[in-house]
Amino acid sequence: MSYFKLGNFGFYLQNAYVKDWVDNSMLFLEVGNLQQHLDMIISLHLDKKQKNVRVTNIHYNDWGNEFFMHDLPQVGYDILVSLRSKLP
Repeated sequence: MSYFKLGNFGFYLQNAYVKDWVDNSMLFLEVGNLQQHLDMIISLHLDKKQKNVRVTNIHYNDWGNEFFMHDLPQVGYDILVSLRSKLP
């Protein structure tokens, strides 16, 4: 198990695979600058590194804005590794 921290946000990542959990899970993060985070995700080129990765454009709603990243479990780990390498 590993602990990842980015600013005031942190969480644990465990090396485990439970199909029912993976197939029915979603991680929802609220961020201050949605465009900045989308740009960062796109800059990682995860769609070229992993099969089945898809990132949407920003959807603008009256209650807030959002984008989605559809992926396999490995991609979440790839993002964290990439984020850690970009931190000062």
